[in-house]
Amino acid sequence: MATQIKFGTSGWRAVMAEEFTFANVQRAVHGIARYVSSQKPNGARVIVGRDPRFLGESFCAMAADILSSHGITPLVIAEPAPTPAISYAVIQSKADGAVNFTASHNPPEYNGIKFSTPDGAPALPEVTGAVESEIRAFDANPQASGATSGATSGATSDAIKVSSQSQAQSIDPRRMYLSRLREIVDLDVIKKAGIKIAFDPMWGAARGYSDALLREAGVTVATVHDTRDVLFGGHAPEPDDHLLEDLRGQMRAIGAAIGIATDGDADRFGIVDGDGTFMQPNYIIALLFDYLIESRGWKNGVGKSVATTNLINALAERHKIELHETPVGFKYIGELIKQDKILIGGEESAGLSIRKHVPEKDGVLAGLLCCEMVARRGASLGKQLSELFAKVGSFYPLRENFRLTPEVKQKFTEKLRGDPSEFHGSKVAQVVRTDGLKLVLADGSWVCYRLSGTEPVVRVYSEARSPEDLAKLSAAAKAWIFD
Repeated sequence: MATQIKFGTSGWRAVMAEEFTFANVQRAVHGIARYVSSQKPNGARVIVGRDPRFLGESFCAMAADILSSHGITPLVIAEPAPTPAISYAVIQSKADGAVNFTASHNPPEYNGIKFSTPDGAPALPEVTGAVESEIRAFDANPQASGATSGATSGATSDAIKVSSQSQAQSIDPRRMYLSRLREIVDLDVIKKAGIKIAFDPMWGAARGYSDALLREAGVTVATVHDTRDVLFGGHAPEPDDHLLEDLRGQMRAIGAAIGIATDGDADRFGIVDGDGTFMQPNYIIALLFDYLIESRGWKNGVGKSVATTNLINALAERHKIELHETPVGFKYIGELIKQDKILIGGEESAGLSIRKHVPEKDGVLAGLLCCEMVARRGASLGKQLSELFAKVGSFYPLRENFRLTPEVKQKFTEKLRGDPSEFHGSKVAQVVRTDGLKLVLADGSWVCYRLSGTEPVVRVYSEARSPEDLAKLSAAAKAWIFD
């Protein structure tokens, strides 16, 4: 029986040679092509790109042939490109979407397909639902879907070799994207401050982006993991605290004021302070929110997911700026950016974008803005965070995952439907159901439970006003699942 291809928040991801096979990729791309044709029967153009994962070139070549067989012009990117650069290219070239072969920060054995719509944003559920039904229609009658002969030509080559019958054109998003970043980021401020920067693209798609831009501006940058490695050093290309030791080593070697990192497709960021401390994404979003108000004078609103720190809520209140709290999933923040309702939007899972930029997570931009913020303020990120805490109080967030047995999961799912008036001996001040169950307590601390849609796991987000209270809250949050 054919694999069911389901597109989640960030597309379809699967293990290569298990479900991510040439045959299934073919089905998925035919589904996308049929959807695009239904929206624009003539003259459609779709960008085809990838991160540096294994066989990416071959999948791109296959996708270009399949799109061509449906009368769609593929605009093929020759080299791996950051997801936000592909998003910007869709907008700038007025393309009808993008097929991006990426599994983002997933382990190396995964690959994936992310489909973006003409606005450069990740496809919303109504679009991915339509693509899934087009895949089913293709499965029922493959012969009706364009000229499938030749659709796999070039599928086993190393370089992107598109078959002769393809109408493919090439596109290079790098130049246009870097030129956009030069408009947004004040590179001159970074140069004048004379700070040194270390960069870790984690063998991913941002290689030759962040560091090239800084070097061109005359900034001293040292880069680690700057080769193609489809195994990403033997672990997931995720810029998380425990995977940034090499970046810290490079920072020490050159005396860097800041270390910036991006994940496999450069939509997520990881930031290390001058003293080697990993800065939680929650804090980076809050710091940049405060910094953009100060440096750009923007005041139109701020967006955050329900699971992201309430330090942002406190800052919004202090600056008298409208707060938009969304379900988890960057597509909701992307919508707010498209409507120009927010100056910055972010999620605790290390995704952010800003006003008049792409409605997609941008890890390259996040790192560069942090460099600008440290340069202009002349203070470490830790010091800046202490100053924020002094203004609006301290916030200590935490995210934990707990695996559930079927019995516990069933019992806990029932529990989530209730409206508790008390939690951990404290009065529940507010019950928020934007996504999962969030209980805000009288002292401003909170806990949020979200069941995973893909595995028997509950994600628990908690936040308290001191490290001691966080330890107690975290223990209570766990106990509440299993008691």
